[in-house]
Amino acid sequence: MRILLVEDDRRVAAALSSALTRRGYEVEHASTAAAALAAAPCDLVLLDLTLPDGDGTDLCRELRRRSSQIGIIAVTARGEERDRVLGLRLGADDYVVKPFSMVELQARIEAVLRRASHAAPERNQIEAGPVHIDVAARTVTVAGRSVSLTRKEFDVLLSLARQPGVAVPRDRILLDAWGTTFTDRHTVEVHVGSLRGKLGDPRLVETVRGVGYRLRGE
Repeated sequence: MRILLVEDDRRVAAALSSALTRRGYEVEHASTAAAALAAAPCDLVLLDLTLPDGDGTDLCRELRRRSSQIGIIAVTARGEERDRVLGLRLGADDYVVKPFSMVELQARIEAVLRRASHAAPERNQIEAGPVHIDVAARTVTVAGRSVSLTRKEFDVLLSLARQPGVAVPRDRILLDAWGTTFTDRHTVEVHVGSLRGKLGDPRLVETVRGVGYRLRGE
């Protein structure tokens, strides 16, 4: 999951970037509104509303205009009610007032990403090599053979199948299947091991060292 951190205070940005990276996120830092608008696509924006080249509320409005799916959390010292209301009305999904704890920020990030993923349209039929998934019926076949999966095994497979051939971080799998990253990551390994056995070919789900797992797309 890619996070764009828009923060003009470099010490705050460095501390936040380090903490988020340790939690498995890929972080890009932008210190100005112009840099934020030129940044690569991301899953979520942490947006300071006080920027050297403009008001963060204008940037928030523009980011929301560009994408209805991106998550936006305003992270700011402006704690008055009118500021919070304005930020939310301009398109922010949540509002965090400084100072805050990383535990609180992590929980808010997860909540926003959950809402964003649920709002995105889901394909009903997914093909990844020999694997066919009927999302609505929650059924799986491999080369025409029906495979019986538990609810969590199906959710793990679906998390991987949404992007066949792409490495999916463990935290993304946890968020998709369990709704939180505050879970032992060993849980993912156990379910992936079981999933490999049931799919009949362990090579279908590849381990990407230091990242997570990838469902073979060919």
